Amino acid sequence: MMSCLVMNDADIRIATKQALFVEHMGDAETVIFEELGVQHGLSRIDLAVVNGELQGFELKSDSDTLARLPEQVVSYGRVFDRVTLVVGERHLRRAVEVVPDWWGVRLARTESDKLEFTDLKHAMRNPSPDPASIVALLWRAEALNFLGELGVVAGLRSKGRREIYSRLVAEANLDLLCDRVRTCLRQRRDWRSGATRLSCGG
Repeated sequence: MMSCLVMNDADIRIATKQALFVEHMGDAETVIFEELGVQHGLSRIDLAVVNGELQGFELKSDSDTLARLPEQVVSYGRVFDRVTLVVGERHLRRAVEVVPDWWGVRLARTESDKLEFTDLKHAMRNPSPDPASIVALLWRAEALNFLGELGVVAGLRSKGRREIYSRLVAEANLDLLCDRVRTCLRQRRDWRSGATRLSCGG
């Protein structure tokens, strides 16, 4: 039976963020971000968990629409190792038809005035991440530092981001790129975008 209370975005966001923090509490290697931009801000995922993987959580409350979900599926599929859709009952059936098989699905519903989560499907590993999109999560200075460590930065300091990123993709394998991006995301402090950062290590 569907619950009669309609959840809004704030309800599901607060509850999801709290659940993720509790899950990773005490882990100094885990950082949670709100509104993490991908593809230079083309899309912003609601919550991202960064540790040994880059996991995304997209929230669709009962008061949301699914209008942007198809394009979000494409953007997030280029970057994240795993993605979970957290969705209210109102949009569940349609949302499941839109997201790919490797996405997880977490149902959010109210029971006795309390928001409860049920994992209908756990997220699987992304079968086709895009190295160019992943490396674009680096800031220009971070990318240049990485190229310097690889010993191939000569002639690139005056180049634009596209050429710098292309050289990184050519020089480093996917595992190395992903590891460096996750490390940089965890270590950043002075964010220039709307992303907010929550460390789970206290």
